[in-house]
Amino acid sequence: MSINRKDAMPKLHEAFGGSFLIGAAVNPMTLTTQRELLSQHFNSITAENEMKFERLHPAEERYTFEEADRLMAFAKANGMAVRGHTLVWHNQTPDWVFENSSGGKADRDTLLARMKSHIDEVAGRYKGEIYAWDVVNEAVADSGDEILRPSKWLDIVGEDFIAKAFEYAHAADPNALLFYNDYNESNPEKREKIYSLVKSLKEKNVPIHGIGLQAHWNLEHPSLDDIRRAVERYASLGVKLHITELDVSVFQFEDRRTDLTAPSEEMLEQQAERYGQFFRLFKEYSEHITSVTFWGAADDYTWLDHFPVRGRKNWPFVFDTEHKPKQSYWNLVEAARS
Repeated sequence: MSINRKDAMPKLHEAFGGSFLIGAAVNPMTLTTQRELLSQHFNSITAENEMKFERLHPAEERYTFEEADRLMAFAKANGMAVRGHTLVWHNQTPDWVFENSSGGKADRDTLLARMKSHIDEVAGRYKGEIYAWDVVNEAVADSGDEILRPSKWLDIVGEDFIAKAFEYAHAADPNALLFYNDYNESNPEKREKIYSLVKSLKEKNVPIHGIGLQAHWNLEHPSLDDIRRAVERYASLGVKLHITELDVSVFQFEDRRTDLTAPSEEMLEQQAERYGQFFRLFKEYSEHITSVTFWGAADDYTWLDHFPVRGRKNWPFVFDTEHKPKQSYWNLVEAARS
């Protein structure tokens, strides 16, 4: 299908309106610098960092909601849905959460009480305004025989810290959709661990409604077949699927070069091809996939700048550094119309 680019540029969220929400991760800077792009093309946003434990709850008796509230106000003013990210994670959680009054390790009951208090305060504050939460983030081990990765949550509470988090979140906002969220979700080994974890939670009647596939992908990996297998495997559990943190790096993870000041034509062509493939697949499974969120909006800002290689720029989105549509954008529009 050919697209007349002289036509008015379609809004992404309208192009996919019959299939799923189109979201973007935002931060205090991009809410300003990307305001027009966000309000035009996206109908869902999520906080890149501003709703994480360390940002909202830096000290036991102190909450800092200013930036999160600003995000909520932006969403409301622009008629956007909001995904909450994230309630329980081993990273970006202040040390005080895991310590007793003398600086030693907190006990199980204390840590669970702090988890519940935090979730009550945060999910309760935005009850009815945040339609879905990433309740637990990245708890599964990447490799080895263990399903769960080592963490202070696991060490102090035990394996049921995950179930407790979902129970507390459901009590705080009974109408919110609750997700387990992770990366490398299409890797066959980790896929089976995520599947096993969510299956066990459902068997225990834990209130979990979906799996978040972070989708930090690149020009070659994961394969389309592995993504399809992951979607089908997770969907077989009868849960909703959200693509939660989508970006397509122009570098392989092992690629350490720093000489590029702009993406090559070949990179842009490969990226566009991949984006088209991904969104055709998402549409094919739109019965299960109800939201697709990019982990950013345009190439002027991305967490992949300087990661994993310091001093290196990346260009992972469908809008360029000037917020103009790349070929990747047009491939998305074509996928939406196919």
